[in-house]
Amino acid sequence: MKQAIVNAIVHTGDEVIENGAVIIENGTIISVHQEIPNDIEQINLGGNHLAAGFIDIQINGGEKYYFSQTPNEETIQDIYDASMKYGTTHVLPCLISSSRETILNGIEAVREYMQKHKNGVVGMHLEGPFLNPLRRGAHSIDQVRKPTNEELEEIIRKGKDVIKVITIAPECFTEEQLNMLIESGFTISIGHSTITHKEAQFYFSKGINLVTHLFNAMTQFGHREPGLVGAVFENEEVYAPVILDGAHCDYAAAKVAYKLKQEKFFLISDATFLGRKVANFKWDNFDAHLENGFYRNEDGNLAGATISMTEAVQNAYNHLNVSADEAIKMATTRVASAIGMQEKIGKIKPGFPASFVQFNADLSEIETLDFSKTDSSIS
Repeated sequence: MKQAIVNAIVHTGDEVIENGAVIIENGTIISVHQEIPNDIEQINLGGNHLAAGFIDIQINGGEKYYFSQTPNEETIQDIYDASMKYGTTHVLPCLISSSRETILNGIEAVREYMQKHKNGVVGMHLEGPFLNPLRRGAHSIDQVRKPTNEELEEIIRKGKDVIKVITIAPECFTEEQLNMLIESGFTISIGHSTITHKEAQFYFSKGINLVTHLFNAMTQFGHREPGLVGAVFENEEVYAPVILDGAHCDYAAAKVAYKLKQEKFFLISDATFLGRKVANFKWDNFDAHLENGFYRNEDGNLAGATISMTEAVQNAYNHLNVSADEAIKMATTRVASAIGMQEKIGKIKPGFPASFVQFNADLSEIETLDFSKTDSSIS
């Protein structure tokens, strides 16, 4: 059944249409224009703003379960359901450094879930285990390791069409292993790494154009050694995702990064759990407890984020001096482009999913508006 979303300020990702109309049918956007049709059911937004739903490529848990601890379909559903409450309609559940068995279980769980549910779970982010132990952050020292050809080949073989992003420290790889990974088709992100500015530029020259949570778990910018952060700033092709919660990244640092990266700057949550409902959590050697609104481990270090994508977008608008449209792009079009899905999600465009956010002018109120299922619903 066709429906028309009318009386909306439509942020398509390419332009802003005043008093726009979006025609949807069977969970898909059919057309976008200014003429309001009279012959189909109308959904009147009363002059509110409309944009594509947010995309989160790094989220570790939902409101109850943590994917690396319980890598199963129930956890994936929890992540998806919780994300939908906060404007995020497309997600990559993130599995951090884990045993070989856990990684393979996570891959299979996401594959089976995606086969059963044609929703906004569009793949998986494997963060580790091939990281530099000196920059492991909250990852367990028992799980961080160098790759072997055998394990890497197995992950590539079994992760095909499931793993969208893999975070690695490239200095831990042989040239053969790195080429193997580059040829896999996964989007490679550099993170938890000690590489220098010069080394980073070498890896970027091989086609890697993404880093994991800019500033965190990487070599910092210095005037004599610009580090990985400096290499990201210098290279126009590299995307820079930021956890914009004021703790993982100070707003002033984020403002500098945005000025330098512009269209390559985007937002992630890296949420350990959403909704701040889990106060204490322990798994393997990983522990986290809520402290003044942030997750910290026993040593007092940050242990993942508590922020949602809605909060990240609001923080971008309030602290980075950008327009509402620009803040929205940081959670939609830019994210889709970073993982090579710009022709599938992240815009209001014919053929794209009918999953949206509606919001007011200052982004203080953001609500998910989802018609991607045949039983149209607002959540």
